[in-house]
Amino acid sequence: MFVSPAYAQAATGGGLESLQSFLPLVLIFVVFYFLLIRPQQKRQKEHREMINALRRGDRVVTAGGIIGTVAKVVSDTEVSVEIAEGVRVRVVRSSITEVPSKTAPVKDDKDAGKDDAEAADKPADKSAEK
Repeated sequence: MFVSPAYAQAATGGGLESLQSFLPLVLIFVVFYFLLIRPQQKRQKEHREMINALRRGDRVVTAGGIIGTVAKVVSDTEVSVEIAEGVRVRVVRSSITEVPSKTAPVKDDKDAGKDDAEAADKPADKSAEK
């Protein structure tokens, strides 16, 4: 009823086997990170940037499916959205899911004069150059 020497040797040299049994768990975590966690963090970052860049005049879609135009940025957490002519609702910024069309940024007087001067220096079309 003694244990054979082969079984006794296998019981004491288990360092490599424990590493081999732990390796699949590490690989599963790496796969989950690159396929699930990282893309989700990227989407959250893009949504946060979109919400922070909201301006007056942007068309937005809320989580409830309401389409409207940003009438006023009330605070860091709220915006006033015009959903029909004369009908404005206050919406929490995080409930805005999409910005289908953004407005062009307002130009300063300095920028407007600079663009006009550059346009005057350039010919109207390429056929005028020849």
